[in-house]
Amino acid sequence: MPLPQSFYNYTALEAAPRLLGQHLIRRTEEGDIVCRIVETESYGGIEDKGSHAYGGRRTTRTEIMFNAGGAAYIYLIYGIHYCLNVVTAEQDNPHAVLIRAVQPLSPADAEYMAVNRNIKIKRASDLSGGPGKLCRALRIDKSLNGTRLDAPGGSLWLEQGDDPATLDIVQAPRINIPYAEEYAIQPWRFYIKDNPYLSVKEKNEQVFTWT
Repeated sequence: MPLPQSFYNYTALEAAPRLLGQHLIRRTEEGDIVCRIVETESYGGIEDKGSHAYGGRRTTRTEIMFNAGGAAYIYLIYGIHYCLNVVTAEQDNPHAVLIRAVQPLSPADAEYMAVNRNIKIKRASDLSGGPGKLCRALRIDKSLNGTRLDAPGGSLWLEQGDDPATLDIVQAPRINIPYAEEYAIQPWRFYIKDNPYLSVKEKNEQVFTWT
């Protein structure tokens, strides 16, 4: 079942914990790869100094963030790593959730991903524990930028998975954004506690509670 359309109306901060446990599906020539989202980061609105759209910045790269929720925002960092984000909120209100780590749902999915990574996998996090790793494992690149994640059956989409309310979720500051000043310490990274596919486990993680 696809996520309800209303899901994409959430702000990034509301959507980030709710994306945990949901399924990300990548359709390839060899078959579908299905993953469970286990780590996310919220980048919300023009006031967030960690966001590409801070201050209402509209560029060729960030324009997709100003679309209505449901699109994929994919960009390149350090000239080598692609990052996948889920655009949320209403038109002209730039919110996005970075997908930081995913867990393959089956051994077959893990095998597909390992072949795509083309490296020796020593531990689960080597496979898809980090935004660049998961994009390589799922063959996600800039050609998928703007893909509607709310439209099942395309190249990339989201479906309902676990109920996030049943998961053991923790939160911590986002990774590698010192330029965000006071926003760098906000606990806007969310993950399933002790999941082996996490990119980084925070020593001072906080228990997340629903409000």
